[in-house]
Amino acid sequence: MKSRRASSPTGQPLFLLLGRVLRPHGVRGELRIEVLTAYPERIVPGTTVFVGPDPHDASSAVAYEVDRVRKHQQYLILGMSTILDRGAADLLRDQYVMVALEDAVPLEEGEFYLYQAIGLKVFSKEGDALGQIVEVIETGANDVYVVQGPRGEILLPAIDECVIDVDLEAGTMTVHLMDGLLD
Repeated sequence: MKSRRASSPTGQPLFLLLGRVLRPHGVRGELRIEVLTAYPERIVPGTTVFVGPDPHDASSAVAYEVDRVRKHQQYLILGMSTILDRGAADLLRDQYVMVALEDAVPLEEGEFYLYQAIGLKVFSKEGDALGQIVEVIETGANDVYVVQGPRGEILLPAIDECVIDVDLEAGTMTVHLMDGLLD
């Protein structure tokens, strides 16, 4: 049996990651969530989320409606209307909490989702081809774009001093190579 991958015909993912279930919280079926989104405040009661073990497999994701949400330390505590006890919550341990891409809050001008960076061709501001983004590493301070190209692997910080322009339609990123970025 072949599973459906979580991407649309255009190659866009069907889901965006919001978090990962760490464990139950309390006895009323609430979930302690490790936050994996830059915008946790967008998760509000009434939001439909999908929970599943593989963010790339749409067939394993189950829809839930968020009933209540609150911040607890660096975590989110989510309550779902159909998860009523600790045992039911425990079954979701280590699964991912996602939102359908079409239900995601629209981005501001100049913003883009991390998945959209993968595959962008990267050029220096002088026009030199540096390669293609193959991965985005999320760190505490800033994201890092991993570029594979003729010079090998280059790690570019996703900061305004480095990233000059991103043109999603053209599939390009223009960067300023700060001192120390190349060997």
